[in-house]
Amino acid sequence: MRHSSRLPKICVALGFPATRQLLDMAEREIESGSRFFEFRLDFLEEPETGIDAIRDLLRRHPEVKLLATCRRHQNHGRFNGSIEEQVSILERAAGAGAIAVDVEIESAETAQQTVDRLRNVTDLIVSYHSYSGTPQLEKLMVRMQRAPADGYKVVTTARKPSDLLRLLSMVKEKPGVPLILLSMGEIGFPSRVLSVKMGCLYSYAAPNSAQGTAPGQISSEKMRSVYAAEKLNRDTSIYGLIACPVKHSISPQIHNRALQSRRINGVYVPFLVDTGQLKDFMQVANELPLKGFNVTIPHKQKILRYLDVVDPLARRIGAVNTVWKKAGKWRGTTTDVAGTLRPLKDKVKLRGARILIAGSGGAARTAAFALGDAGAQVFLTGRNLDKVRALAKLVNGRSLAHDEAERQYFDVLVHATPLGMYPYPEGIYFPDKIPADVVFDMVYNPRQTLLLQRAAEQGKVCMDGLRMLIEQAAEAFTIWTGEEAPRSVMEAAAIRALETDFAQTPSCQENHG
Repeated sequence: MRHSSRLPKICVALGFPATRQLLDMAEREIESGSRFFEFRLDFLEEPETGIDAIRDLLRRHPEVKLLATCRRHQNHGRFNGSIEEQVSILERAAGAGAIAVDVEIESAETAQQTVDRLRNVTDLIVSYHSYSGTPQLEKLMVRMQRAPADGYKVVTTARKPSDLLRLLSMVKEKPGVPLILLSMGEIGFPSRVLSVKMGCLYSYAAPNSAQGTAPGQISSEKMRSVYAAEKLNRDTSIYGLIACPVKHSISPQIHNRALQSRRINGVYVPFLVDTGQLKDFMQVANELPLKGFNVTIPHKQKILRYLDVVDPLARRIGAVNTVWKKAGKWRGTTTDVAGTLRPLKDKVKLRGARILIAGSGGAARTAAFALGDAGAQVFLTGRNLDKVRALAKLVNGRSLAHDEAERQYFDVLVHATPLGMYPYPEGIYFPDKIPADVVFDMVYNPRQTLLLQRAAEQGKVCMDGLRMLIEQAAEAFTIWTGEEAPRSVMEAAAIRALETDFAQTPSCQENHG
């Protein structure tokens, strides 16, 4: 593109039915630091009115860059006019100051001479959109490059992690071709961050206080502050999290802030990896490549078969939550142990302590092994007594029915069940008397669970799950980077995320860092 060297890396997509809304949102975004916008003229009830809106905004903010799009309804847009009318509107948008216009490949193929007129007045981006999947990209690029343009935008829908790899690999396969590559939806989200790291012209974001124009767009503020997308380059190291679901995770906020604090050129992104897609993801991890990643539900046990070296304790527990590559080998460990032990060591002497663990899932399993190895007397209770008994046997502990646990007394209660998490904060494992002096609730959203509220009323020492999450994250950060983790920075990032984006979001026990 003739203007590519002057383009910011984040383009905020704005689509509204009225020009007043369009301009008001643009003003808000400019105040927050955005300087590059896509005006979706086809969203306007009268697309022609967008021309004056472009002129008006640029008169007040000449430093702003504008991209104009008027996509026809036949190609997933909202404009009902002909190609000639579409091109006419875009020509006038260029005349009003738009530095580029976006025309779908279908229009470019149908009326190439008409569309070619646009290159006489501004940069032309030819775009392709697939809402059903990821097609054969080599054939697609041959098709698209038949239409002369200053940039080529390919937007697909990822159905599995390797779809991302196929899309992003086009940067290497088409050297010198100006590309904008994006994959829609939650599986496709990493492409919105990694495409600019790999050399694409720019990526798209939603405005901070309104929805975007495509599935998977996140706010411009998050793209700038959480992912630092404007600063990414080909040398940026990639870290991540694999989970299903993954949208709830606050780990990107925690780890990206830590990387930024230590001035490490890295980015941490969430990968949605469904059950049965782990092998497919490992191909992505090898070829992108990733330097390390966290693992949580439902992959913490199955990931072991893809690792070359596993820490002995993680092998005994049967689960890994942190993976990294060293000397060409994938290695795995569990930082859940540090997340469990370090908070408790500040409150109680573990050797000989009577500790009751409520739960029998992954978090409870790790706590049981870690505390047993630390010399504590481990007692387990839970709704599934068969699982509780099996786990107790593995750690030389004792299983208790719920009513038995209520009648005894312990130094520490470790709560490792989902009870009390959003969206069901009314859940509580011990609704009446809590049989322990110290209560450690692994739930972190909300931080003040009903269990902890009840514990405080009964004069107990209370610990929420955030400390555990931060300790896990800090351990993983050091494994990956060799740097001491900035714990206070990470905690502040987690609290901010919980108080803003995730205040009402379901919380998983993210025992991965």
